[in-house]
Amino acid sequence: MTVEGTLRYFNALRGNKVDWGFARQLAERLDIDLKPPIKNLSHGNKQKVAVVQALMHRPELLLLDEPTLGLDPLMQHEVLRLIAEAQADGATVFFCSHIMSEVQAVAERVAIIRKGVVVEVAEPATLINRALRRAHVRFRQPVDVSPLANVPGVTVLSQDDGTSVLLQVEGEMDGLIKALAAFPVSDFEIERPSLEEIFLAYYEEEN
Repeated sequence: MTVEGTLRYFNALRGNKVDWGFARQLAERLDIDLKPPIKNLSHGNKQKVAVVQALMHRPELLLLDEPTLGLDPLMQHEVLRLIAEAQADGATVFFCSHIMSEVQAVAERVAIIRKGVVVEVAEPATLINRALRRAHVRFRQPVDVSPLANVPGVTVLSQDDGTSVLLQVEGEMDGLIKALAAFPVSDFEIERPSLEEIFLAYYEEEN
């Protein structure tokens, strides 16, 4: 069976409701040749055919498991664009992925599953903002940074002759910012954890 024959087969299963022009447009965007036998395609090209098969009837609900697996970076971005377009057209999209960067780019809400149990559901930005951050502060002259340890949520991780300090911040940054107003700050950098780091933290914590 050719690629086109395969897509037409799935179209028949759905009552021939697919706009074939739209299906061809999807195939063109993913650089799929419709003529060769599908059994001769590489894993990546079969994956692209599966994406077309899932999207071509403009479903109201999409369930996608690792939709970009085996694709090169350009095709990964194109698939994510197609998913975003389906969502913009009103589709509800559930997708599972271990590529945290694409989850962070596409998902409106994230569910983290550990040992078969959903342990967290939240917006990606909420998870990232809730996590611990690190702040590296440099001063124009040596200072006593001990008052910073008294700011709620702030822990001093290391300091260098009073001219710089590395802090861990839990929760909002407001208290630290106000406390730093009393210091001769020359530079201030914040390290925000990625969604991947947060995901790994859920798996590393026993409780």
